[in-house]
This record gives sequence, structure tokens and C-alpha cells, in this order.
Amino acid sequence: MYAVIKTGGKQYRVQPGDTIVVEKIDGEAGANVSFGEVLMLGGDKGVTVGAPLIDGAAVAATLIETRKGDKVKIFKKIRRQGYRRTRGHRQLESVLRITGIEGAGEKAKWDGEVSLLTKAEMDARARGLAPKVEAEAAPAPKAAAKKAAPKKAAAKKTETVAAGDEA
Repeated sequence: MYAVIKTGGKQYRVQPGDTIVVEKIDGEAGANVSFGEVLMLGGDKGVTVGAPLIDGAAVAATLIETRKGDKVKIFKKIRRQGYRRTRGHRQLESVLRITGIEGAGEKAKWDGEVSLLTKAEMDARARGLAPKVEAEAAPAPKAAAKKAAPKKAAAKKTETVAAGDEA
């Protein structure tokens, strides 16, 4: 099942489980958001088109994060006049996970778990720069230390044997 919703002056086609980026919506991370402006529903029973909205239809979502979007540069120039101006702008945006669609006698729900992991954290983990969780970090150094110690000990033994041969 899918729906077409309207928010922030734009329209989005969504299904349960989708992650979408929309203009800023007020609320904290983890808050539930509901969209009542459903323009169209599609499912097993066919397509239902509103005129302009479908009565009783709603789309439920969870707010994952509110962040700044990509940089937009505004550059103004007038030829041969020495006039150049550069300005920048970063629009605030919200990331949402669609959890359910309801209307026209049908319901669709997403059974997964909503992770509040931000895009910045996902990017840092992908590059290996994210801080380790204590539970994950504790066993790793011990295992690395055990593996490294025998190599060093073996290296010391060969040095002492070599020194003993020369003497």
C-alpha cells in the first residue's frame, strides 16, 4: 500500500518503512507525527484519489532527526561592472520514517524497529570514525593485546639467541 501526502508545499509518495526528508517539522527525535493531508491512496482494492483530500485517511511517521540540509550558493554578477556577490544558505529539514498508512478501508503497518541513528553517525560509522559503544569496545582491545603479546615475546627470544651465539 502507498500514499501521496502533502507537507511543506511538496508532495511525497510514501510506503510503510520508507525514510523521507521533508521541510522542518517541529518536535524532538523519536516523536510520532501524523499527516492528515493524504491526496491519494493505492493498495489491493485499487487507487483512491481525493478531491482534493481523502477523508479519514492518515499517514503515521516517526521523527528521526532535524538537521541542516546541503549548502546552496547564491551568486550574483553583473558583467563588466565589477559586481559579484556570493551568499550561502542551508535549509532546515526533518528526516522521517513512515510507520503506517490508514484509509479507504485499508491499513498498512511497518513491522520494523525505528532506529534514531542520525545521518552524521551513519556516515562516521561507514568511515570508521564513530566512537565505539563500551560493550563492543571492551572485548576488542583484550583480544588484540593477546594476539600482539606472543609476537613480541617470539621476537625477544630470537634476539637473545642471536646475542648468545655471538658471545
